[in-house]
Amino acid sequence: LLQRRGIRLSAPAPIQVTVRDALNQALDEELERDERVFLLGEEVAQYDGAYKVSRGLWKKYGDKRVIDTPISEMGFTGIAVGAAMAGLRPVCEFMTFNFSMQAIDQVINSAAKTCYMSAGSIAVPIVFRGPNGASAGVAAQHSQCFAAWYGHCPGLKVVSPWSSEDARGLLKASIRDDNPVVMLENELLYGVPFEMSEQAQSKDFVIPIGKAKIERQGTHVTLVSHSRPVGHCLEAAAVLAKEGVECEVINLRTIRPMDIETVEASVVKTNHLVTVEGGWPQFGVGAEICARIMEGPAFNYLDAPAVRVTGADVPMPYAKNLEDNCMPQVKDIIFAVKKTLNI
Repeated sequence: LLQRRGIRLSAPAPIQVTVRDALNQALDEELERDERVFLLGEEVAQYDGAYKVSRGLWKKYGDKRVIDTPISEMGFTGIAVGAAMAGLRPVCEFMTFNFSMQAIDQVINSAAKTCYMSAGSIAVPIVFRGPNGASAGVAAQHSQCFAAWYGHCPGLKVVSPWSSEDARGLLKASIRDDNPVVMLENELLYGVPFEMSEQAQSKDFVIPIGKAKIERQGTHVTLVSHSRPVGHCLEAAAVLAKEGVECEVINLRTIRPMDIETVEASVVKTNHLVTVEGGWPQFGVGAEICARIMEGPAFNYLDAPAVRVTGADVPMPYAKNLEDNCMPQVKDIIFAVKKTLNI
C-alpha cells in the first residue's frame, strides 16, 4: 500500500552478529522447525553451553530437546548416532574436537559408513559440532585441527565456517542434511561480530554444502583458506593491495566435498596459488588442494609452484610467543605471496 502511494521502503540494513549468536539462532530455528532435532553434549543445557552457543535453548525447549550428558564422548556420541539411525536428527556437541578422539569409532565406523554398508537403507542424519583447531593458551592436547582427519573419510561431509553468515547457513544446512556432517567451528571466532545480510537473516537461509565463496576478487594470486585463517588472508590481501598486488581470497567453507572447481577457475585467472590453514602440513587440506590442482586442467596455467602456509609441524606449545610462531600469521601469508610471485 505504501509503495502504491509512492512511498519508498528501504531494505533492512545489514546487522552485526557474532558467530556465537549466529550459531545460537540457527539451533533455535531448527529446533523450532523440526521436532526431530535435539541437542546433546556436555554442559549444553543448564549451563547454556561451555561457550554459551546454546544459551537459552534448554529453558525454551526443555530436557527432551537439549540434553546434558556425562563426560563420556564415546557414550553420548553412540546414543546420538543410534538416535539418528532411528529417525531423529541429533546435534552432538563436542566441547572441543580434540575430545572427539574418544568417540572416533562412533563417528567413523558407525555414522560415516552405515549408509553405504546398508545399501542406502539406513540414513544417519547427525551433526557433530564444536570448536576445532588452536585457541589461546590451551597447549597441545586442545589445539589440533581435525579438518584433514575428517575430510579424509568417505561418508562424512565436513564444513568449516569463518563468518557469522557461514556459521548460520552451514549449521542449518548440516542439520537438514540426511548425511552425517562434521562442523568444525573456531573458539577464537565465537565472539567476533560479522555483518550479516538481510538474506542471511531469513529462517530459510542455508549455505549449500560443497560450495566455496570468493571473499575478495583479485588477479595476481589465489589465496585459499578455511575457518579463522580466511580473516588473515583478507588482512594480508589488504596490505598487499597497497603494493599493487591483488589477491583473490577463497573461503572454502566446505572441506568435504571440496569445491575444487572454484579454486581451479581462480588459478586459471591468477596463475598463482597459495593455500593457508591452521593444521599441520603433512597430508593437510592444503596438500590436497595442491594435488587436485596438479592433477587437473588448472596446472597448465600455473606460472610458479603452489605454496602452502600451515601450522608448524610440532605439538602446540603452551607459551604464547611460541604459540604465535606455530600458527600462520599475516606476515607469513605476505611472505608466501611474494615468494610465489618472485617479488
